[in-house]
Amino acid sequence: MLEPMICNLPYPTTDGICHDALSLRIISPAYATSVGELNAVLQYVYHSLFFECQGFKENAATLMSIAVAEMMHLKLLGKTILALGAAPTYSQYPPNSFNFYSAKYVAYSCSLKNMLEDDIIGERRAISDYKKMLRCLKNERVKEIVSRILEDEYLHLNTLEKMLCEFKC
Repeated sequence: MLEPMICNLPYPTTDGICHDALSLRIISPAYATSVGELNAVLQYVYHSLFFECQGFKENAATLMSIAVAEMMHLKLLGKTILALGAAPTYSQYPPNSFNFYSAKYVAYSCSLKNMLEDDIIGERRAISDYKKMLRCLKNERVKEIVSRILEDEYLHLNTLEKMLCEFKC
């Protein structure tokens, strides 16, 4: 079984989170948009397949372990969206039935180097977006969840930057 690339910290639960439209609106884009966790999962799996095909099995496994971590984030955000009062549809602002997620947002780069660069851009964007969320959120329970996810994103960024450096050498 592939281990997720996560920090050695527990994830907060959604216990005690009540319906909260403001928090829902703030965190929803992190779920299933062009810059959300669903997109990250699909992009890492896509890139991992190319790395494995070209013989970079260790790099492929690293990308898949990041994808598994992003799946955990997707699940946690989905549970949080439910607790905040909406169905976790794959749309920009659940439960609205428009602006559905599309796989057209995955970075379909042609070179392994570009794939890593795209993944780094994605992690930097996620970090920036989660920091903005933390500044806007008033709900402390939701802040704990976002803060914990953010720790993993820093780990992913650091790992990807090292991979790119090794790949260029």
